[in-house]
Amino acid sequence: MLEIMQQRLLGRTNKTVSVIGLGTWQLGADWGEVDEADAFSVLDAAYGAGVSFFDTADVYGDGRSEALIGRWLKANPQAHLTVATKMGRRVEQLPEAYNLDAFRAWNDRSRTNLGVDTLDLVQLHCPPTPVYSTDAVYDALDTMVDEGRMANYGVSVETVDEALAAIARPNIATVQIIINAFRHKPLEEVLPAARAAGVGIIARVPLASGLLTNRYTLNTTFADNDHRNFNRDGSAFDVGETFSGVDYATGLDAAKNFAQLAAAEAPEATSAQVALAWLAAQEGISSIIPGARTADQARANAAAGSLQISGGFNASVRELYDTKLRAAIHPRW
Repeated sequence: MLEIMQQRLLGRTNKTVSVIGLGTWQLGADWGEVDEADAFSVLDAAYGAGVSFFDTADVYGDGRSEALIGRWLKANPQAHLTVATKMGRRVEQLPEAYNLDAFRAWNDRSRTNLGVDTLDLVQLHCPPTPVYSTDAVYDALDTMVDEGRMANYGVSVETVDEALAAIARPNIATVQIIINAFRHKPLEEVLPAARAAGVGIIARVPLASGLLTNRYTLNTTFADNDHRNFNRDGSAFDVGETFSGVDYATGLDAAKNFAQLAAAEAPEATSAQVALAWLAAQEGISSIIPGARTADQARANAAAGSLQISGGFNASVRELYDTKLRAAIHPRW
């Protein structure tokens, strides 16, 4: 273990952030209930452990996650922190819904929730695919920057093709995409293009919705309002967001294999920490945003930011993916 969290440039934002960030979907209570005291404990613990990048969205708890972070920021005015939010998933998913008037309204709400005049980074939140290729959308985002509403903008995507369309745009600062030991296609296609363009990559769902913790079994139950319960078939949103689109039983088997590799690679670390460290070792990753429901989870995730992974382990993870997951996962996203 090293003593210091790795730092990375966040694409075209010119901001430096911790390689392990904090995803705050959980704080919106979409993974089962998290009370306010626990939510603030998570934020405190993450920041105290060296995390300097929080990622949220206006749709997480219909604004609850943003508002909690806003209250934390007010209580910690000296915090050196970059906060990214996302917009666009609170309306019917039609390309025409993504326009300047809507952006201004969504932006006003997020700025109020977060208690800031200028948002550090605003990302379109997995909009309909045509949005990524619409000139007027980028013109509107540029206008928002010119108006001082936000300092930078990026996109969150479901597919490699959407990511590549966004990377081609001159003012895109970041692309957020699912990348983990069970989702390798972005490593092969998106990361090289982003590096060439100077675009930052934010890796979400880094633990495959918890599969890579190796703590679940076929008998594990999830709360009714937890997407790992209600979205396994993709009925609520893209199934790739839940367990990275991996069939649950298949994922459990692959997670057991990964945990065995992880234990041999870093006996002092957990499977989850090794999964995060493996991802941090991939060239082109700016920040990784695991979620946390407890302060201990937040601290454990942050500790992965100083863990080093060998080239041999990287090869073993790729072999596991190729053998057990590639055929089902690679063509879809």
